[in-house]
Amino acid sequence: MDENCIFCKLANGVFSTNVVYEDDDFTAFLDASPAAEGHTLIVPKKHVANAFELPDDLGAKVYPVVKKVAARQKEVLGCDGVNVLQNNGPAAGQTVFHFHVHVIPRFDGDGVMKDWDHLELSDDKQKEICDKLKF
Repeated sequence: MDENCIFCKLANGVFSTNVVYEDDDFTAFLDASPAAEGHTLIVPKKHVANAFELPDDLGAKVYPVVKKVAARQKEVLGCDGVNVLQNNGPAAGQTVFHFHVHVIPRFDGDGVMKDWDHLELSDDKQKEICDKLKF
């Protein structure tokens, strides 16, 4: 745990929060500044700054928690869908530098999140990018 990290303190119970799920690795709690009612953050108890630093074993455990939280939101809140969002770095909108996943309940027509602008790239440009990204 990083003593200077607010999410470490929230995930490890140093500060109280509205916990909806907890296991040995993660705490899921309601976002203090939600985009929608029920907006939940899934936060590892171990300090990890972002997905680039996320150990594979912890990464393998996070999506089963996402699934549990999303299913519970659908069951209890009756949402029509969910957004699962995870930001890495300031350019991507990360403001708290402790890995976390947002699970945001969505209702048809709620207008909570704007869709991003879609680029129109030529087939040649797409192939060029694909060639660069291939492993």
